[in-house]
Amino acid sequence: MTLAALSESTGISVSTLSRLESGLRKPSLELLLPIAQAHQVPLDELVGAPRVGDPRVRAKPIVRHGRTHWPLTRQAGGLQAFKVLEPQRREEPDPRTHEGYEWLYVLSGRLRLVLGEHDVVLSAGEAAEFDTRVPHWFGSTGEGPAEFLSLFGPQGERMHVRARPAQA
Repeated sequence: MTLAALSESTGISVSTLSRLESGLRKPSLELLLPIAQAHQVPLDELVGAPRVGDPRVRAKPIVRHGRTHWPLTRQAGGLQAFKVLEPQRREEPDPRTHEGYEWLYVLSGRLRLVLGEHDVVLSAGEAAEFDTRVPHWFGSTGEGPAEFLSLFGPQGERMHVRARPAQA
């Protein structure tokens, strides 16, 4: 397409198009949109925008201490998300501490959480959040498997959903 033909289809002067082509003028959105329409290409293609990759996370499951974890985030460090399957088993709680903050959401089954002096059972649809510097342990109630989501972040990063104890 000639500059004259492009000028006719876009309404942009030949001199402006010539300066854009030679790099003497920076393109504005006001100029780029009609040029993209005239060439029948998306604006992203015209400006060479990077392609967006496949957003799906396809990490392989990890089995640790009999529990299966599916990573739901790609990057190490920062906030980490996992889908977890806790098998049915009988275990004695062994509370541990470490830096960080954790949020649990039970998808199915029942999950036992020992947190400091509290020993609670979370059912499907219930959530808990806690500072991991408090001695904690979570695992099977021994009644069946539990499937849950776990979000873990370094100390200082907190979730905004709060689990509230049931009203008596």
